[in-house]
Amino acid sequence: MSESSVSNLQSPTARHVHLFFMDGVGLGGSDPAVNPFVTAVLPNLTGLLGENWYLDGRITTHRASLIPTDANLGMPGRPQSATGQAAILTGRNVPQLVGEHYGPKPNTAVANIIREGTLFHAVTAAGGQAALITPYPQPYFDAIHSGKRLYSSVPLAAVSAGLSLMTTDDLRNGRAVSPGFTGQGWHDHLGYTDIPLLTLPEAGQRIAAIAQTYHFSFFEHWPSDRSGHRGSLAQAVSHLEMLDAAIGGLLDAWDDKHGLLIITSDHGNIEDKSQRQHTRNPVPTILIGQGHAQYASRIQTLTDIAPIVKNHLRFP
Repeated sequence: MSESSVSNLQSPTARHVHLFFMDGVGLGGSDPAVNPFVTAVLPNLTGLLGENWYLDGRITTHRASLIPTDANLGMPGRPQSATGQAAILTGRNVPQLVGEHYGPKPNTAVANIIREGTLFHAVTAAGGQAALITPYPQPYFDAIHSGKRLYSSVPLAAVSAGLSLMTTDDLRNGRAVSPGFTGQGWHDHLGYTDIPLLTLPEAGQRIAAIAQTYHFSFFEHWPSDRSGHRGSLAQAVSHLEMLDAAIGGLLDAWDDKHGLLIITSDHGNIEDKSQRQHTRNPVPTILIGQGHAQYASRIQTLTDIAPIVKNHLRFP
């Protein structure tokens, strides 16, 4: 990394990038019996991008750009989480490199590519601050350390870059935001009844506030993929409306002048409730911030996201 890159990252007015990741969210068709986007009430994303934004097509507004993004990466079969997330974070065609779409957790080949370098590695190597701002409860760490559980691609990328994962204490003290946004699940399913509860807009606002303290931050919302695999069409509609409310808070608090916000996914799923598997549909990549239209013109596949992050942070 050049000296100018280090200087730019350490400047008090340094730009920052936040990647808001939604697992398993694609762009589908217009059939309300299949696609929950058609009937979901999504005032924040609709206000940002216009009516019917969720149908396949590029959109540019004053504040944002939407790019239908190829998650198939030239490989047959259905895209999977491990290789898709690795492609986003490395800028490399990971499915092609390992010979298949693979997931949900990385195999040895995918893990080795992640360890070779991701956006987390690039920022920390330049002297910048990076973080995965979704927290994990103590039983998760216990299972990892005992070998009973494997890291998924995103936390593996963070820890292999030397970063510590966020904990219950980080969530309790406002340094992290739950994957489910409000923290209610930590009360109901994990027994952490002292975790402060947030409204959905408050959660989005907190993500924005935390992101401004890092050069690169990543928020991982994985329940959207679970909603695609399980549950009814009506439940999928409710899930999308929850996502929209949290994104609304994030948009309200986002500083477009200095920050680039990227909302994207690794593969389709929730947009087609006629089945319960991943889809080969394009995924939405939404860019908010200065230069969004120019950056959007450079995106075709998941591998194009990492170079844009580096460019915005003024890496060579």
